[in-house]
Amino acid sequence: MIGVRAGAAIWHDVECASYEADLPLWRELAEEAVARAGAAGAGTAGGATILDLGCGTGRVALDLAARGHDVTGLDSEPSLTAALTERARARGLRVRAETGDARSFDLGGRHFDLAMAPMQVAQLLGGADGRARMLACARRHLKPGGLLAVALADPFEGIPDDEAPAPPLPDVREENGWVYSSTPVEVRSEGEATAIDRLRQAVSPEGELDESLATILLDSVGPDELEAQASGYRVRPRRHVPPTTDYVGSVVVMLAAA
Repeated sequence: MIGVRAGAAIWHDVECASYEADLPLWRELAEEAVARAGAAGAGTAGGATILDLGCGTGRVALDLAARGHDVTGLDSEPSLTAALTERARARGLRVRAETGDARSFDLGGRHFDLAMAPMQVAQLLGGADGRARMLACARRHLKPGGLLAVALADPFEGIPDDEAPAPPLPDVREENGWVYSSTPVEVRSEGEATAIDRLRQAVSPEGELDESLATILLDSVGPDELEAQASGYRVRPRRHVPPTTDYVGSVVVMLAAA
């Protein structure tokens, strides 16, 4: 039976797949990476070599691969990388999907023009030590002058201190006759993190309801703090992803391999 217990790939698609506000920035950074490689005499006909950290089911990786870039997606959840492999094959796209932790991965000597951590992936690493380990791993996998772009967001952005944040509308997706919805029901501070509680519901074709509560913990970290941790990088001007009606905006920290 497909339902709430179907696993991480379904819920990743429900909660993340429709987000497109950041895609123009990743496309732009990929083209800039191609230009850098060409200026250095290292350009290839296959576009930029790109590492997508926390790739999920391939929202960004598939988009960039369809534009001719050589993309590797990394995620710690095997069902997500399996879904990425299947979708790339179905679309005739060349995407490598690797299962591994962003804090400790080793891709066997492969190096990239561009590494990216979209949608607050860097805020899911368990604090400053996890972020430092991710930065070090990414640095080892970048070509000289390669760029790491890290998106950071504040779930309380735009909310006055004396007001509780109003949760957005539910994310909804229909698949194989099932209707899935994920509704943020509470956003609260928990020490150095922000907890987001989501009510996940699945309604079968027969109308049966299955539901669960999932809590996502986002580290509270700003761009100044991340840049201060970036040993072995040169800090570049930050970029921004604008907010939408359903998502807060992001500051994108830009770090060039020294």
